[in-house]
Amino acid sequence: MLVIDKPRGPTSHDVVSRLRRKLGTRRVGHAGTLDPMATGVLVVAAGEATKLVPYLTASDKAYRAEVRFGVETDTLDAEG
Repeated sequence: MLVIDKPRGPTSHDVVSRLRRKLGTRRVGHAGTLDPMATGVLVVAAGEATKLVPYLTASDKAYRAEVRFGVETDTLDAEG
């Protein structure tokens, strides 16, 4: 079981793909997706630990957001 501090940019799948290469196994998965623009904790399981993922995803999630009023982008998100 690994706890990753995912930076803004890569997808959860990107993180898992990198870990698969580093660990030399295909049996790697995460316990919940973070959007590419989101930062935060990404819980990743490898090998036999992947059997525990359903138990980790059964709890509630909490979010913290930052809002900037008066700013408009062409895509209506922070990337625009």
